[in-house]
Amino acid sequence: MATIKEQIELIRAEIDKTQKNKATNAHIGKLKAKIAQLKLKEEKVAAHSKASGGGKGFEIRKSGDATVALVGFPSVGKSTLISKVTDAHSETGGYAFTTLTCIPGVMEHRGAKIQILDLPGLIKGAAEGKGRGREILNVIRSADMVLYIVDPFQDGHFDVLHRELHNAGLRLNEEKPPIFIKRTDRGGVEIRSTVEQTHLTNEEMADIIRSFGYTSALVTLREDSTAEQIVDCLAGNRIYETAVIAINKIDIATDHDIARARAALPQEWPVMNISAFKDIGLEEMKDFIYDNLGFMRVYLKPQGQEADMEEPLIVKDDSTVQNICIKLHRDFVRKFRFARIRGPSAKFDDQRVGLEHQLKDGDVLTIVVKR
Repeated sequence: MATIKEQIELIRAEIDKTQKNKATNAHIGKLKAKIAQLKLKEEKVAAHSKASGGGKGFEIRKSGDATVALVGFPSVGKSTLISKVTDAHSETGGYAFTTLTCIPGVMEHRGAKIQILDLPGLIKGAAEGKGRGREILNVIRSADMVLYIVDPFQDGHFDVLHRELHNAGLRLNEEKPPIFIKRTDRGGVEIRSTVEQTHLTNEEMADIIRSFGYTSALVTLREDSTAEQIVDCLAGNRIYETAVIAINKIDIATDHDIARARAALPQEWPVMNISAFKDIGLEEMKDFIYDNLGFMRVYLKPQGQEADMEEPLIVKDDSTVQNICIKLHRDFVRKFRFARIRGPSAKFDDQRVGLEHQLKDGDVLTIVVKR
């Protein structure tokens, strides 16, 4: 009997050889649903194996205000880069697989502490466990940003890396689609949509959903949805993460090399040129990372005192009052009474809000706790 890995490879081979057009969308969708189910089964087996003492992963404790995972093939210069922009020290050498474990470093920039992870180079087949791939990908899934390091002399590297991350459930620079699937007791699969669906018919969508084990469900679609987006919703374990790209080694690359490398990358993604070895563009890279992580400033005002407008708290731009409480002290959530807000997120000065209140850049926050 074929292993889970072999079954996934067979289905992927079938997808690759199937001509992509509107007539095959539903068929490919059902194949992707099968892969998603097999991967969920595989994750359960892996989790059981780890709980039983089998295998050893990378033990990385997240620290700082955000975490960035460096992703690239072996010997693209990740270790040199992290040694230049952080306090980490990773063994480097001019041959593949120099980094054999995950090296964390901290980059301090514009008031933020950003953890940057130097991971062993990803290779083709990583999503299926090749070259410690699963352990590396699990670390990447827990990061706030993926920073691809691209070698301008290696054609096709980015495509291979991006496919591995996609196969591992990472959806980079994508928004989570507004698709809602609720299992029901009876009535079959009912599709409700607020917009015209051009990729799939209702019956094709229902077939994909039934192939995932649903007999009855209420499905609500709020945008024109693809088969893959529906499968992603069914799988429920996709990670939506920011990604940026750095083309390294520009000190030895020609303008033609760099132009060719850029042409092979997603045109709408943030891309910059650097040389880690020659320290070219590294200060600009710090701004590049900071700006794309989506930070904001929150000023703290203790009760009965003036706000500290000199040193704001640097936090992610999706932070709530609860996130700030957790960051300040572990007891603040347990003892929380209410907070007061001034600034962009407040309807009026000193608005009283709860833990779930969404903050905005420039807010002044007072947290009131039980004595």
